Amino acid sequence: NMAAGATIGSNHNSRATDGEIVASRGFWPGLCSSVKHSSKFASFTLLSKADYPNELNIMLPFCLVNNNVAENELEVMPAYWWMYNMYAIARNTSKYLKRDKRKRKIQNIEFETLAPDTIEETIEARKLLEVWVAKAYLRTKGEDPEHYEYYDLRECGKNLLDNEPETVKILEVFGEHMEKGKRKVRILKPLEAYHAYGDMITYYAVSTILRYLETHPEENVASIVTHMKGKRLRKWINLGGQTMPEEYVDQLRADIRDGVLNTWDEIHHRYDELWKNYQAEKLRHAYFSLMFLYKDDADVLTKEMWHENLQKAVRIQHYICDQVYESRKKDYDNEFRNATYRNEEEKIAVVGSIEDVSFVKQIRKETEEFVNLVQKYK
Repeated sequence: NMAAGATIGSNHNSRATDGEIVASRGFWPGLCSSVKHSSKFASFTLLSKADYPNELNIMLPFCLVNNNVAENELEVMPAYWWMYNMYAIARNTSKYLKRDKRKRKIQNIEFETLAPDTIEETIEARKLLEVWVAKAYLRTKGEDPEHYEYYDLRECGKNLLDNEPETVKILEVFGEHMEKGKRKVRILKPLEAYHAYGDMITYYAVSTILRYLETHPEENVASIVTHMKGKRLRKWINLGGQTMPEEYVDQLRADIRDGVLNTWDEIHHRYDELWKNYQAEKLRHAYFSLMFLYKDDADVLTKEMWHENLQKAVRIQHYICDQVYESRKKDYDNEFRNATYRNEEEKIAVVGSIEDVSFVKQIRKETEEFVNLVQKYK
């Protein structure tokens, strides 16, 4: 979403040639924002309107970034979309599908917001939050975090985030390697974001498995588990809208370079072959993403764990439904929007009632269908 007046990439901010801006899908700079080369943004990064003075490397997906001039800090709120703008994030998939007016839909596109590429960023974001929370805690104890190993920091941070929420709430948590320069990068609401990321992974994993079961009636959860060997593929590429593992992209490029693929038809055929295998690859990724949340506590998905996650997914679906309504309701309660109408009746005549909003109705229907689907496979 490119806002009007946004200057994405100022030229010649060093003696080198122009750099690049790399933005994953869902990138949204605010009106008249100014960003310097070279910068990189995780999926669904929302930049508040500002003149960002330094190069950025925003590694936390679904976040809100703000240049706090008064405090001379960069502020980042991870999982902002999930916590405060659910209407936009939930509507994305159906919006993109409806707006896809191609006459010949021969290009394969992943429209789902939660997919292997965004979930991998989410998993990495949880790891970063564990480390940064641990470092913030150790600093309050007068200890030097640099004396601790990476995995020890993650274990400490995870324990705090899972078991000591009141301790985390009073910590000053700072991000690292997110902005060129020496000023602080303050992480806002790390506790809430960490658990929001966990819910996103759970919801993605369970809904992906359920959709696979619906389209493969010969399968069940037990049979899926028996096929899950090896490790999670961690690097995914958005290749013109089609999502695929990085190793497949490298193989595609190698085959073009070596003459294995000599024509555009052969290359497009490879794209189609990869797309046919994508649902199985996505299922595998969803399964191992779910297991990531258990870390070393479990090696395989058990019946009890599956039922536990089904219940979690139902809770999350109801949360999505409620937040969609609350996000949309903000527009109806906005006193400045209301100020342009003579009275409530005129406003409803122009914009309608919130109960009549088509997507609010749609998400309520989807919630009911999801709950029924969970009961079917419980």
